Amino acid sequence: MGRKEQRKNRKRRRLKRFMYISFALLLLIGGVVSYFAFQTFQAASSSYDDLGRGQSDLRDEAVNISDDPFTVLVMGVEDYETEGASGRTDTLMLVTFDPNDQSAKMLSIPRDTRVDFAGMERTDKINHAYAFGEKEMTIDTVEKFLEVPVDYYVSVDFDAFIRIVDVLDGVTVNVPFDFEQKTMAPDSYYVEFYEGEQHVNGEEALAFVRMRKQDPRGDLGRIERQQEFLNALADEAMSLQSLTRIDRIADVVGEEITTDIRIRDGFGMLLNLNNFDRDNIESVDFDTYHQMLNGVSYQIPDNDSLEEARTKLKEHLQLIESTSEPTDEEGAEDEEEQY
Repeated sequence: MGRKEQRKNRKRRRLKRFMYISFALLLLIGGVVSYFAFQTFQAASSSYDDLGRGQSDLRDEAVNISDDPFTVLVMGVEDYETEGASGRTDTLMLVTFDPNDQSAKMLSIPRDTRVDFAGMERTDKINHAYAFGEKEMTIDTVEKFLEVPVDYYVSVDFDAFIRIVDVLDGVTVNVPFDFEQKTMAPDSYYVEFYEGEQHVNGEEALAFVRMRKQDPRGDLGRIERQQEFLNALADEAMSLQSLTRIDRIADVVGEEITTDIRIRDGFGMLLNLNNFDRDNIESVDFDTYHQMLNGVSYQIPDNDSLEEARTKLKEHLQLIESTSEPTDEEGAEDEEEQY
């Protein structure tokens, strides 16, 4: 056999070897992806509960999560004192998403905000709505208070919060000032927080977002820390390293989280928010003032400030025309187009 033929044979063998290795890798990758997809499907199926709601009464037609701006109400449920029976919402956060420009607005409602409950003649702290009608009452009361539709909800308890952070091997938060806070673990301990960046595990993260009494701004300061944590969590969750833990995350979702986001909608949302980052999130808030009524402490919303917040949310959801003034740059572009 000549040298030319030998070289050809060696090239064929290398090509075959390369093809076999490539094929094996494709099978391996396909198997891993299929496994992760199956795990996610199983978790999403077990966590799904539409509460029999259908679309919001504030919508003329159902939203398409791939194309239309939509809302998600995040409920952090505090039921550890009642061992899962009833409970209250320790955190209430409405997030609006616009898949077209990859933007989001985030509004947190202070837990002591005095509101009119939906479907009953009662005015009370908004976090008490869960005790009277759980998720359904909370959703309806938030809609009544903010005058915007709640398209989807996610309900998370403290166990889910801790487990998700631990699966991600913790998150790095920006601590606004020095303080200490006790954890809620059975063998609880005090966590020392120092101003600046700090990496925290699940128990420590929960202590970070729950502290209120040491914050000079009370519940408003706590809301800012909750939003800071969510931004940090989003950064960590979207990292490539975290994608390798999707099966463990799926386990937590299936066991600890309840939502009415369907599997296909969830995947659609992820695909449409593929370029999303924390710089696209804008915080929206409203002013409140403290008032004691019949010996109970409330936060009373300032009507003008609340109406301004409602308008920002409605504009982002394209429920009303934007009333914001164009920037100087935008105005200059409009003038150039006229000539």
